Amino acid sequence: MPLGASELIINADGSIYHLHLLPEDIAETIFLVGDPNRVARVSAHFDRIEIKKERREFITHTGYIGERRISVLSTGIGTDNIDIVINELDALVNIDFSTREVKEEHTPLNLVRLGTSGSIQAHINVDDILGSSHAIGFDNVIHYYESEHVQETEIQEAFIKATNWPSRQSRPYVVKGSEKMKALFADPMLIDGFIGTNVGFYGPQGRKLRVDLREQNLIKKLAEFEYQGLRITNLEMETSAIYGLAALLGHHGYSINCILANRANGQFSPDPAASVDKLIEFALQKIRSAWNG
Repeated sequence: MPLGASELIINADGSIYHLHLLPEDIAETIFLVGDPNRVARVSAHFDRIEIKKERREFITHTGYIGERRISVLSTGIGTDNIDIVINELDALVNIDFSTREVKEEHTPLNLVRLGTSGSIQAHINVDDILGSSHAIGFDNVIHYYESEHVQETEIQEAFIKATNWPSRQSRPYVVKGSEKMKALFADPMLIDGFIGTNVGFYGPQGRKLRVDLREQNLIKKLAEFEYQGLRITNLEMETSAIYGLAALLGHHGYSINCILANRANGQFSPDPAASVDKLIEFALQKIRSAWNG
């Protein structure tokens, strides 16, 4: 049955509503960055760029590394934006815009977040690079979907019990990242982590400026949780929804982050721009190596 005009919103030029992209505008491998200014820093490493489009905070560059097509897209901050980005990217490749029907042949995307985050473990230093095998989401995006089959329920139930997680807050969920992408980016310098995705930067990540926090020991609780060798390593605001929606839609989601802050030691990177550049160069080098065989 065709999707209604209020469900799949297509602009007058045939592009998807928020991202303002046409189906032919994206590659099957897409780097996702939060900061719109980071898009050009990534695409500067492409051999050539063929498409540049911009709408709101969503900036997309598509080009080539060698003969292989690649895209980079800015999501803005937060899992609410990720809900828009992943659903609209999926629609671009898996829905026929002329008939408004789901295509019979599914196209999987490789969705790799290049982000910044803060470590909550003392041994993970600022400027380190961390890839996330799992994500725990403190947002509630995935709970709007039939998603129990992609959740790691044993881990999340253990977390809820160990931390006495408040029922007034969203129920935490755990989703694994793509094994395919993890293998592609595997490297001795890449720390294997378990990332936490929060719904804000201040209170939801245990930062207090002028408003008292309901939970005074949030970071300590998160850092001390352990499940069969898994410990939460770092915090940011997007990965859980990437992993959850990618798994639900049949895509390969993975998150690589440079560590700008160490919450355990109270440190912040002396040169965050250089740390981000190191992350970008690492990811592009891995893609080049994989594609060059």
